[in-house]
Amino acid sequence: MKKKICILGSTGSIGKSTLEIISKNKKDFDVVLLSGNKNVKLLISQAKKFKPKYIYSNNFYLKESLKIFCKKNNINLINDLNFLKKTKFDITIAAISGIDGLVPTINIIKFSKKILIANKESIICGWKFILKELKKYNCHFIPIDSEHFSILNLIKNKDINTVKNIYLTASGGPFFKKKINLKKVTPLQAANHPNWKMGKKISIDSANLMNKVLEIIEASLIFNLPINRFKIIIHPQSLIHAIIEFDNGLSTMLYHNNDMKIPIGNSLYNNFYNYKNNDQEFLSQKQLTFVKANFKRNPSLKILKFKNILNESGFILINALNEILVQKFLQNEITFTDITSKLLRILNANNVKNYLKNHRIQHINDVFKVYNFSRSIVN
Repeated sequence: MKKKICILGSTGSIGKSTLEIISKNKKDFDVVLLSGNKNVKLLISQAKKFKPKYIYSNNFYLKESLKIFCKKNNINLINDLNFLKKTKFDITIAAISGIDGLVPTINIIKFSKKILIANKESIICGWKFILKELKKYNCHFIPIDSEHFSILNLIKNKDINTVKNIYLTASGGPFFKKKINLKKVTPLQAANHPNWKMGKKISIDSANLMNKVLEIIEASLIFNLPINRFKIIIHPQSLIHAIIEFDNGLSTMLYHNNDMKIPIGNSLYNNFYNYKNNDQEFLSQKQLTFVKANFKRNPSLKILKFKNILNESGFILINALNEILVQKFLQNEITFTDITSKLLRILNANNVKNYLKNHRIQHINDVFKVYNFSRSIVN
């Protein structure tokens, strides 16, 4: 029987990779829901090919072309996931980028048997709400960021209490070991990742290693381990995605090509994905190098030392400020180095420290209050 699939964020890089896998394995999957926001042309193209029952978008200014297309093709166009009623998906891929993905991710869980989450902002900002829904509806969760997917597989059937350190690898971004004036870096240069094809925002995060700061926060929440148990190591080839060091002196690591279809496909197929590898040489011509992360070159890593900020409200604030500052950089309002320098300066401000002392996250609306506060203090 075909598995019923829901893809939140089908027009993004994760969504497109997922559909690429499904298109080659149509006998196994039935795409029931697709969703998108601004890229209506691509969304319509995907719907023509996969013929979903639903298209979800919370964009209230939907182009008339999408409305006409859905009506003509008998597709339910919805802006509220509760319209799904008794629908049950075998697998949901939650890949709406940024904080916009939080509420849809939480709301789709009750309609899902298994959910693959690629949106780190949702986990960082709303993990306790996600976890509550996962338990309530007995929904199985798999993180499909390559690092967290690797950690999950490496610690499977292991006692988490025997883990000494977990190393997350970073490519170093497009400027690793390059003599370049980072103040003059353009958005196009910063988004040009050497190994991965990703969206602009995450590519910028990779260029200054802010993505690793966020990934460590995310991993600490998912695996319920203290932040100081996680380390960052530069690995330019992006072939080893995580390394686990155990108390007994043994270490284990997970190797796979820098192709997101590998964690996605194995999550869809419970690690029985038949990946077609064109690299016949595999390891023989691959050089694996590891370099200690440089705090001077990547000052964003200093955030992991801010003990008074590393709490539930602080995690949300870090994520929100970074999201806002990256957007300003993409709009040429600030320089590349301003992203980190402004972020560090704001996090050190007394009014921010006082705010975090008094702000508690009890409801999902409290998350968005932190975002509103973040917008008010970025200048």
